[in-house]
Amino acid sequence: TKFISLPENCRIAYIDEGKGDRTLLFIHGLANYALVWKNNIDYLKQYYRCIAIDLPGNGLSDKNEHDFSMRFFAESVYEFIKAMKLKGPVVIGHSMGGHIAMTLAIKHPLSLSKLILCAPAGMEEFTSLDKAIYYSTIHLYDFMSSEEHTLRHTIENSFYHHKHQGESIVKDLVAIMKTYNLNYYRKMIESCIKGMLEEPVLNKLSDIKLQTLVMFGKHDALIPNRLLHHTTPEQIGKNGVQKLTAGKLEMISNCGHFLQLEKTEEVNRHIIMLLEGNPG
Repeated sequence: TKFISLPENCRIAYIDEGKGDRTLLFIHGLANYALVWKNNIDYLKQYYRCIAIDLPGNGLSDKNEHDFSMRFFAESVYEFIKAMKLKGPVVIGHSMGGHIAMTLAIKHPLSLSKLILCAPAGMEEFTSLDKAIYYSTIHLYDFMSSEEHTLRHTIENSFYHHKHQGESIVKDLVAIMKTYNLNYYRKMIESCIKGMLEEPVLNKLSDIKLQTLVMFGKHDALIPNRLLHHTTPEQIGKNGVQKLTAGKLEMISNCGHFLQLEKTEEVNRHIIMLLEGNPG
């Protein structure tokens, strides 16, 4: 793990492996870390330079006070791209990281060359009533459950078949969680969720002119939100891709929310096909 200091009191931890003419920049999801991309990087680093970051407040990055909005995270990624002197990286985001990647593409379109979104948040619409219900359930769940239990439950539910694949992630994230001030951790999680709900990108997707690959697992248990929406990951994906100028949707069979771990080979194949321009 390496570190770089950015403006606004931000010290970012990151992994940087492989060489190549193209750079892939990976962004993790809510309360996660760079190593969630390890399986992908282990293979893709043969062909590309692969960089995965711990977002501010996550993993080994700083634990300073930030507003943890999607805009804040997108600006942090933008500052990272500038500080690292990356030329047109391909930005790859998972879940909340997908929401951040879309926000970056809308705000700073020239800072990246292509966009790859794995089970992205941000394509699902939430009404005012949806938000009110969501906020009340967050507080209820928080009251009824420990952070560690919530984290473990969420990650295990993110896999369709191979729940054991999440065990090493849970172990790492619980260890990281124990380094936090608990109030800081809760505030960060709630601020991130609020950011995803209050900063929608769906109505701005037509502003993204970049070639964009969207992938969803057919059995994603987190998107759409089952409590609020009777729809499917495929419908969410189709609706989002229709709004993109150059979007393509790939549905991954027998797969949940963590598609980059559960179906690493298939996800890597789609990434390479997009980058090398092969049909399919």
